Amino acid sequence: MTVFSSTKQDDRDHPRTSYFNSPPLDISVAFPQATPASIFPPCTSDYYQLDDLLSPEEQTVRKNVRECMEKEIAPIMTEYWEKAKFPFHVIPKLGALRIAGATIKGYGCPGHSITGSAVATAEVARVDASCSTFILVHSSLAMLTIALCGSEAQKQKYLPSLAELKTVACWALTEPEYGSDASALKTIATKVEGGWILEGQKRWIGNSTFADLLVIFARNTTTNQINGFIVKKDAPGLTVKKIENKIGLRIVQNGDILLKKVFIPDEDRIPGVDSFQDTNKILAVSRVMVAWQPIGISMGIYDMCHRYLKERKQFGAPLAAFQINQLKLVQMLGNVQAMILVGWRLCKLYENGKMTPGQASLGKSWITLKARETAAIGRELLGGNGILADFLVAKAFCDLEPIYTYEGTYDINSLVTGREVTGIASFKPAVSSRRSRL
Repeated sequence: MTVFSSTKQDDRDHPRTSYFNSPPLDISVAFPQATPASIFPPCTSDYYQLDDLLSPEEQTVRKNVRECMEKEIAPIMTEYWEKAKFPFHVIPKLGALRIAGATIKGYGCPGHSITGSAVATAEVARVDASCSTFILVHSSLAMLTIALCGSEAQKQKYLPSLAELKTVACWALTEPEYGSDASALKTIATKVEGGWILEGQKRWIGNSTFADLLVIFARNTTTNQINGFIVKKDAPGLTVKKIENKIGLRIVQNGDILLKKVFIPDEDRIPGVDSFQDTNKILAVSRVMVAWQPIGISMGIYDMCHRYLKERKQFGAPLAAFQINQLKLVQMLGNVQAMILVGWRLCKLYENGKMTPGQASLGKSWITLKARETAAIGRELLGGNGILADFLVAKAFCDLEPIYTYEGTYDINSLVTGREVTGIASFKPAVSSRRSRL
């Protein structure tokens, strides 16, 4: 007796067989859920109307960046995030926005206010956190170091091309053994005839796998102070290896850098970096910019959840109709408004020359804390779809984790503020000199 028939007639009549022989289904049609983040939602998160606080120029920057990100980046970000690859073809489009080196005046840079640069950062991060990190590393760290601490010749040579993103830069301070205590770095610079020899290692350096220029910090073996150097990507003895298997900012290409007797000519020593304190001038500005990343990410999360809850139905009603969901949505919205206002005030303090390191650190630490809370609520609201990168929130949830840590962890930034308000430094624990007992 034949148990399974393989005749063509049976194949045509059997419903399951005919299903598998049919043309592939469009999954989005077969399993309707809600509009994915590739079609980015309109901005509903600016509830207290930040535009009223911005100048016409700052409003224009915000509008242009938002349009570019929604049109050019939103459709591709999930694919590149999943593959942990960088979309190099969008660099010219980001360059055309004129937001690289945003606060730098002259040398082909746009000379925006710090507030204009901040809202541009938020608009990039609202759609994709990785793209905002790419620009921040390039602009608010590497370019700013050259602008604030470089020689006139270095500014004229490097900044115009960097401003147009025709060349890309990275900024290398962190080392495998030194993160929060970066001032103890071990990479060394030894003076030789006509230049310097760099030896050491750097870790977690964004953009480093493809950067044309690497701004690298090393300890001067003569003075024991931290100096800065501009290193070309093809310098003999320079090796960069991509860090794999990240759960967040997967589009960002972080690298391990090995410097093995790398020669740097005298003209590429950054003259204005003579101690670790000089790096703090750069970090103060970049910390303001980094604080606006989680603001933008949280705006995107809220915008996505707002649309999703109105589209997705359960128990015969939109999810937005349920009281608990409205409560969570409003909690997110409140977080976003408070974060925006703290970020805006930080910009004003900086522009007026009043911002302190403690204020910058508090802004970064508190805003990232509230962003994490907002992302967690958003993940809850999207239910099962909250773990899919297609709907933005899962991706943003993961992207916030490295931002919570870099540019000073939440704890370290809190201690910077604590030192400022109490006058007591609490970074180094008291280590007992007594021998441990077995």
